[in-house]
Amino acid sequence: MHVCAPAWDWGCSWLPCVRLHSPAATSPLPLEHPALSPYTSGFFWQVHSRAVQAMIEVLAKLGRGPVFLAGEMLECVITFTNPLSASSTSASSEMLAWASAQIHCQFHASENRVALPPSDGSKHDVQAENETVFVPNRGERGQCMLSTPPKILFCDLRLDPGESKSYSYSETLPIDGPPSFRGQSVKYVYKLTIGCQRVNSPIKLLRVPFRVLVLHGLKDYQFPQDEAVAPSNPFLEEEEGLKKDSRLADLATELLMVATSRRSLHLYNISNTRGKVGTFCIFKTVYKIGEDVIGTFNFSEGDIPCLQYSVSLQTEESIQEEFQRRRGQPVSYSTHARHQEACLHTAQSSFSLPIPLSSTPGFTTNIVSLKWRLHFEFVTSRESAGTCVVRGSQSEAVTWTGVEQIEVDTFSWDLPIKVLPTNPILASYVSQFSSTNSITI
Repeated sequence: MHVCAPAWDWGCSWLPCVRLHSPAATSPLPLEHPALSPYTSGFFWQVHSRAVQAMIEVLAKLGRGPVFLAGEMLECVITFTNPLSASSTSASSEMLAWASAQIHCQFHASENRVALPPSDGSKHDVQAENETVFVPNRGERGQCMLSTPPKILFCDLRLDPGESKSYSYSETLPIDGPPSFRGQSVKYVYKLTIGCQRVNSPIKLLRVPFRVLVLHGLKDYQFPQDEAVAPSNPFLEEEEGLKKDSRLADLATELLMVATSRRSLHLYNISNTRGKVGTFCIFKTVYKIGEDVIGTFNFSEGDIPCLQYSVSLQTEESIQEEFQRRRGQPVSYSTHARHQEACLHTAQSSFSLPIPLSSTPGFTTNIVSLKWRLHFEFVTSRESAGTCVVRGSQSEAVTWTGVEQIEVDTFSWDLPIKVLPTNPILASYVSQFSSTNSITI
């Protein structure tokens, strides 16, 4: 229990009220109780200060969501709040020396699969050890692949009890950077880091992770300079930036629609060494993440009976030869969707495999490449599958049973497909990242 009692004056002015804590007490004790004597044995007393620890809440909120296209403008509102109430007896103003924000892409590679050249990061390491230097990737594994210039939000901020102040941060994402990717061999992770510091205190970092999609072709597109003859107005700089960002999103949507809406019949003959098994039909091979891959089989024209087939939607992650840990090391495969069906005596069959919105479209960097494919596996019979005929004059009941043993052949086939990004707003609905992040300093 806790007993509030005045402290003794040991030759100094009276101290603030302290709280004496006794683990053995079960009820409030009067001040004259013998247990409160400093000479009492068998008790261990602790003195706790009632002073409220000073703190500032930092809240970062992405305006549109946690998914962006490379080349788009990221906007974030950062709010600093003194949470103490103005009526609190211990309330006081809080001071922050400065705050800054910066975007960076962190790269991490598996040491068992990737052999990277040694980097000359001695200067960066010395800075990272200094807690008074703003290093956005301090304490993170891997290397910083790219970063934007840091932007100062404020200097010498004073917050009265209950007061909040918000600052708007905006930055254009590098259009030539890699996409966000978490593979078996490498990872590319984007973060917005907000660093802030109290006077005579180490820097505190608030990291806001987000996802970047890369659409090839945007980098080489030149927007028409229809405003070149207009007079320059510095007050319209932000408005023009938003206008260009909107045009970039519209252009990306148009390019994606043109690339994925084209349909043409693709027919493939399925056969093995014994003969033709059937045909496979698909109407397009270019998709956006979030779409369904649909295909149909026709086994009626086959000479070899197909007992079972499976289709897997897979990504193929391969390390460039100069960065491979071992020469000729195998490629890493990941399965995102799978369909399996028994198809004996089946004339036609179809499948539909969804491409997850959380998956990464195909891309290539100087270290790794990611490709998509459909992986087919077929199980065929070495013998002709007879058909059961019901005679009209047959009076007895007949039970049909499958054969207990059958000799089979198995073979596989891979069909490459192309997977592109989608509208980042749509991808934000299933993102694992939150649009709001906070920290208390």
